[in-house]
Amino acid sequence: MIFGKRVVLGPIMPPDLTSLFQWTDSAEDAAINGTYRPPSWNEQEEFWLLQQDPSRIFFAIRIKPRSEIAGYIQIREIEPVHRSAKIGIWIGEAAERGKGIGFEALELAIDYCWRQLNLRRLTLEVFAHNEAAIRLYARSGFEREGMVTSMSPSSAVSFAVGPASPDGARR
Repeated sequence: MIFGKRVVLGPIMPPDLTSLFQWTDSAEDAAINGTYRPPSWNEQEEFWLLQQDPSRIFFAIRIKPRSEIAGYIQIREIEPVHRSAKIGIWIGEAAERGKGIGFEALELAIDYCWRQLNLRRLTLEVFAHNEAAIRLYARSGFEREGMVTSMSPSSAVSFAVGPASPDGARR
């Protein structure tokens, strides 16, 4: 597990599946994060708990000292040769958003990518209308690279970040 001041990143556990299923089954949240499709319990269980794909890592985000899941970090399309990956974050309960939990969790995950996975580049895409996420990513050192206009229902902004230099500044 990875410990921060207020959050812990760790494995997704079977008791987390109920919350993950509920978050996936929200058409309102899908407008922020993707396209809504009614989930299947078996597909969700397979996706979160049984996946054996070495190009993906999921971390549950837990707020200290609580044990229930508050959100997740997804590191995917890990390319060891190119030393790159895509990253994303989701804070599941709207009441927990905007409190700095996502920022701390994302910082821990970025550090994990640099130190443990030996990556040199992280990218992400976010819907252009998701202003809170865009602010979070910019605060975490991601720089806007472009606009993806082929995404539905709206365009998306692409961002990238490189590891911190010895003086702490992100490249």
